Amino acid sequence: MSRVDLLIPDIGNFSDVAVVDVLVKPGDHVDIDSPLVTLETDKASMDVPATAAGTIAEVLLKRGDKVSKGSLIARVEAAAPAASPAPAGAPAAGVAPATAAASAPPAARPDSAGDTVRMPSPRAGAADRGAQEFNRSTQLLVLGAGPGGYTAAFRAADLGLKVTLVERWQELGGVCLNVGCIPSKALLHAAKVIEDAHEMAGRGIAFGAPQIDLPRLRAWKSAVVAKLTGGLKILVKQRKVEVVHGVGRFVSANVLEVMSASGSQRIRFDQCIIAAGSEPARLPGWPQDPRILDSTDALELPEFPGGLLVVGGGIIGLEMACVFDALGSRVSVVELTAQLMPGCDPDLVRPLERRIRARYQQILLDTRVAGIERESAGLRVSFAGEKAPPPQTFERVLVAVGRVPNGKTLNAELAGVQVSERGFIPVDRQMRTNVPHIFAIGDIAAPPLLAHKAMHEGKVAAEVAAGHKRAADWRVIPSVAYTDPEIAWVGLTESDARANGTAFRKGAFPWVANGRSLSLGREEGFTKLLFDPDTHRVLGGAIVGTNAGELISEIALAVEAGCDAADIGLTIHPHPTLTETVAAAAEAVEGTLTDLYVPRK
Repeated sequence: MSRVDLLIPDIGNFSDVAVVDVLVKPGDHVDIDSPLVTLETDKASMDVPATAAGTIAEVLLKRGDKVSKGSLIARVEAAAPAASPAPAGAPAAGVAPATAAASAPPAARPDSAGDTVRMPSPRAGAADRGAQEFNRSTQLLVLGAGPGGYTAAFRAADLGLKVTLVERWQELGGVCLNVGCIPSKALLHAAKVIEDAHEMAGRGIAFGAPQIDLPRLRAWKSAVVAKLTGGLKILVKQRKVEVVHGVGRFVSANVLEVMSASGSQRIRFDQCIIAAGSEPARLPGWPQDPRILDSTDALELPEFPGGLLVVGGGIIGLEMACVFDALGSRVSVVELTAQLMPGCDPDLVRPLERRIRARYQQILLDTRVAGIERESAGLRVSFAGEKAPPPQTFERVLVAVGRVPNGKTLNAELAGVQVSERGFIPVDRQMRTNVPHIFAIGDIAAPPLLAHKAMHEGKVAAEVAAGHKRAADWRVIPSVAYTDPEIAWVGLTESDARANGTAFRKGAFPWVANGRSLSLGREEGFTKLLFDPDTHRVLGGAIVGTNAGELISEIALAVEAGCDAADIGLTIHPHPTLTETVAAAAEAVEGTLTDLYVPRK
């Protein structure tokens, strides 16, 4: 072991560059090219990678420091160099062979605090024994063909790797495409059309009551899904990605066993990307009854119940509540916490709550389901909480209390891969697990459980596996609730800023002053932006209102690009549009807003 100084490299014609984030601490293990600090220059940010591998002994920089070429970042206790180069056909540089011991745990991911990690202790030689028995081999095996998995597989194939994609379902696309994001958005669109037609009656255009043909609605939803899954099949063939259907579980650090109705086979891999996703959370102690649904069951639309209880007032539960309400069900929602959509800024939730309280049978907050009894007439539900109502009977109960990662279902310990108590697989910013040639992405890696986050991580993992220098950036991950009205946010939230003591300036613009929202008859929304009080750069933003999910991308780009309030406000937005509200929120901070009167202070 030797102590090595890690220095700021040549960063061009810049000096006194600000350190905006320090990504390591003493005791952390780093590999060559692992990011150490994030710098910001001329409205662009860059990560400075390590030039030596080892354990961080001391860190000499802190957030806010100014650095130039040659500035000392940290000192690392460097590991001794390898005795000889890897033989031909071995995994790429930085990839451990099957017999290697697990490396130190990767740095903690966001939202992983307090999640105890289960440390596997594979016996010496276990990987070798499993690796001797296999039916086929591949350079990169991707376990799971959801958005993250197929993105990783396609990117790796584009970069020249031989890729095998293992998927438990017969159709590619995972939960999102088959029984999640896509079919639910198709039904939400149908619900929105019904609601828009109903509300036009007050504006001089009346339609008859909708005639809902459930078989045709289901067929249309399925056709949307089929177009996308068919497209994936074409992309698989074009890229020559090998697809194996079945349930995959590890037998060693370089071999995966795939079980299917036709038997089992073992695949040896040089590198692996775990993209095995998550499952709906189940509530223990509830009776087994087909009238108790999860989100997958609900999307099959067997019928529309007269009375529906949605257990869980998060994004999934409220989206499904919107669908069933529009299609004629009497909807009730019960939420354990004091707020719908826990974790979202309260001011964003209020316009949605006002709208649905006037439509739904009841919204029960700070209330839990104490028990369910099966009756011939329905499900008798009892509640607990200070404001809990007496027991009530519902035709159906939809459980939407979140999802759990599939980390504990893969026999990952046989590969030496760490899995947390909650089923997550810890990774570093290159998406590597503690076993350097095995990566994990998407729901199984860490919250938030979002398809677009998984796709970003899939590209990072594929490019790192192919030998490229890449690292994930989780600072700009948009979240969207496709409710009515929609809610979307990205970057720093106001709730997190207040909880963490982060200073900010806020600019907000009410949609009641926007011509486009008034012409749509939906003036309940607003747009807000948070800015750094010193640099004036945008830290985050949020929107509640029609098409918020489409509008949030402008704010995401502004955060990613390091735009300040003037950049956003001086960008000419088309009129009349909802996007003008983003510019107006920035102008509110700049003091240049003309669409509202803001008295001078």
